Amino acid sequence: MSLAHTTVLLWAWGSLQAFEIVEKENIFQKTPCPAFLMFDNAAYLADMSFELPCHCKPEEVSTVVWFYQKHLGSSHTKVLTDFDGRVLTEAAQVRVGSNMLVRFSIRMFSLLVFRAQPEDSGLYFCGTRKGDYFYAYDVDIQSSEGMVATFKDQGQEPFADEYHGNLHVFTTFWEWTPCDRCGVRGEQWRIGLCYLQSPDLSPRYRKTVLDVVSCGSQAVPRKLRTKARDHTPELLVRSCVVPCEKKTTVREGVLAIFNYVSKVGSRPWVPQVPIQFHQQRLGHGLIISCPGARPEHAVAWDKDRQYLYRTQYLKGVNRSMRVFIDHGNQLHIRFMRLEDRGIYYCWRQGVQVAGFRLGVTSRGHYPASFSDPETRSAVELTLIGYLLITAVFVTIHLCRCCCYLFRCCPNFSR
Repeated sequence: MSLAHTTVLLWAWGSLQAFEIVEKENIFQKTPCPAFLMFDNAAYLADMSFELPCHCKPEEVSTVVWFYQKHLGSSHTKVLTDFDGRVLTEAAQVRVGSNMLVRFSIRMFSLLVFRAQPEDSGLYFCGTRKGDYFYAYDVDIQSSEGMVATFKDQGQEPFADEYHGNLHVFTTFWEWTPCDRCGVRGEQWRIGLCYLQSPDLSPRYRKTVLDVVSCGSQAVPRKLRTKARDHTPELLVRSCVVPCEKKTTVREGVLAIFNYVSKVGSRPWVPQVPIQFHQQRLGHGLIISCPGARPEHAVAWDKDRQYLYRTQYLKGVNRSMRVFIDHGNQLHIRFMRLEDRGIYYCWRQGVQVAGFRLGVTSRGHYPASFSDPETRSAVELTLIGYLLITAVFVTIHLCRCCCYLFRCCPNFSR
């Protein structure tokens, strides 16, 4: 091939690349906005994080502002931006129960909400600071408090569909998660959220399937929402077995060196995952979270060589459970005992990622600290008692002074 042919081919390839880039940039700008504002229905489980993309905007608009209303036409509207679209929040810094204005972020015109709560349900608008709306969402955050677990290995079946005249209430399940462990028997599950079908829904709300929306949608009239209130989210759990991926790491070389230099029977213990040490007071509670895990992830917990399966340790399986796993994949230990000491391993998406070495200390040797709830309660009670005594003392002396000035009290000194 001559030099001229090569040059022409390179020029043509570069032109195609440039054309492709221009087309990708113009896709967003040329997406037409609806003439009449509609609401896309979306449903999530509590404590999940979700993203709401602003699918359209005028070409001259460089930044967007997100607004929130609890109900359509409400006089109270929250502005979820600094009017420049530069509010950034890291998911790792968000805690359960944080204020909504702390749990959101705007990136590339999309709204990200971290650890959503049922009170975050409502209408979300993408627009400008002047209040011009381009796109809107109807978001339904369903609580996990009454969530029902169904174990397929035990022959259990999900809830049956409910029919109330023209109203059809049912559960829509997400995809199965990956197996939460590898090399041993694990578990996988799928989340099911409440949906309903009715011809009486508001036409202003866009549905993926005809006349079907989530049970908490604003499109559902109040009388229909009351009938679907008892249909709670579901969790379907089943067993699984998958092999572990073989990974050649530097750790194998380190173990080989230890095997070579150590004496027989005294090889040092090298953990396979990072281990965090924690000491907890006897009789207190503890909540352990898996690093980087979200409620929709496949997360598993082990204590030393004991596998804590959800069929036995999921929250709600037994009302008197002292150790359990909640629907947010956190491990709870209530009323700490000495036998709770050990190493708790965390699996995320089928890979063991972290360990927690837990030590239990008796009451007599535990140092007092303001981070201890009992210490804070004792200090608060002491201060309240001191303030009450001071108030009574001041009140008595004020009364004696008033009696002395107005000479309306007998002289008790005689």
